[in-house]
Amino acid sequence: MTKETTSFVYVTYIRSTPDKVFAAITKPEIARRYWGHENVSDWNPGSKWEHVRANDERTVQLVGKVIEVSPPTRLVITWANASQAADPSAYSRVTFEIEEYEDMVRLTVTHDELEAGSGMANGIKKGWPVVLASLKSLLETGQGLDVFAKPKSA
Repeated sequence: MTKETTSFVYVTYIRSTPDKVFAAITKPEIARRYWGHENVSDWNPGSKWEHVRANDERTVQLVGKVIEVSPPTRLVITWANASQAADPSAYSRVTFEIEEYEDMVRLTVTHDELEAGSGMANGIKKGWPVVLASLKSLLETGQGLDVFAKPKSA
């Protein structure tokens, strides 16, 4: 029996260059400024990557492998909670496509092979928009957003 899968696609336009957007995704010292986490890898196909919380505990929250890398236009990785790293069925896939678009960049993030209705599928629907808005803010203004902010009560 195969699980039902779903996907999430987010497109944003950033006043930046493909090199700067690619670096923001792959360089830990930049990712921590807009994501609160560092993406750690040597970024070679087949290598592992880890999503490490940028705090004193340095908790590894997500893990995966680098599937494809074509700087500065494309990166494909697998993605799973660190607690489920041993379960091949827990992995989904994230594709970052970075395209020059006049004086800006069109960034398309496709997160697919997600188990429909799973905690991961539900979480990334909230997570990707704020992370990518923070990335855009950092590259355009020099300051990311608080990706851990909670809604104000009414």
